[in-house]
Amino acid sequence: MSMTQATMAHQKFTIQPMTPFIGAEILNLDLAQYNEDLIAEIRDALLTYKVVFFRDQKLTRAQHIDFARQFGPLEIHPATPKGQADPEVLRIKHGPDSRGSENMWHSDVTWRQCPSLGSILRAIELPPVGGDTLFANMVLAYDRLSDAMKEKIDGLTAVHDIARVFAKRLKKTPEELHDLYPPMEHPVVRTHPETKQRALYVNAAFTSHIKDMAADESAALLKELYLTAWNPEVQCRFRWEVGSMAFWDNRASQHFAASDYFPQVRAMERVTIAGDQPYFDPAA
Repeated sequence: MSMTQATMAHQKFTIQPMTPFIGAEILNLDLAQYNEDLIAEIRDALLTYKVVFFRDQKLTRAQHIDFARQFGPLEIHPATPKGQADPEVLRIKHGPDSRGSENMWHSDVTWRQCPSLGSILRAIELPPVGGDTLFANMVLAYDRLSDAMKEKIDGLTAVHDIARVFAKRLKKTPEELHDLYPPMEHPVVRTHPETKQRALYVNAAFTSHIKDMAADESAALLKELYLTAWNPEVQCRFRWEVGSMAFWDNRASQHFAASDYFPQVRAMERVTIAGDQPYFDPAA
């Protein structure tokens, strides 16, 4: 059943799907005025649509943090500057001196033992045009695989390495980073802890290889799996405005920040909700 056919009743807001299979805008809502029922409905919508969007929000940093905390404990990213007043906020800013580098399909922090549940991103400053973010439904990407491919990858394990991206950004050697964040093993196909759906859980940013597989075979298989996110039929695309916010389920989706606005400025702030350890349940 596509999401446009979903029968979920949302009493606190109006919801407008962006595509049949991923993404929805939540309308007529002020996130500064949340309550327990509203948080429950937003979480319900997140599980259905994989990513939800809000417009015209005027939250302060403190309100952004407080809203995110309603969905679980928050995590602090190692790229957050030491001594920052609000360490829960990761500021992502690019401009004439910094070309955007998040333009690859990825899930966040899969190098953690317990990667994030999801993130809430808020637009602070935007270029006149460009800088959209795309999201891909990795449950649907898995569903569309052949039965033979599903049989091949169900139960496989992949290794995820922070150094692939952050050694250069943090100006550290891989060994220095591995002392704090050793490479982690996660299932290639993840069972979602809430919906019990299966999702592809490898990404071009952080996955280094498939465990117990020859290097050339691993590289070829990963390349094929990465390409599933590039199918427009599993994607949605969000055009930002100042005050827009996006909340994605990092366990079931990947995202791609288009770096097409250089040398214009794009500044975003992200607060991330801690998740749990990925697993694969063959019976789910």
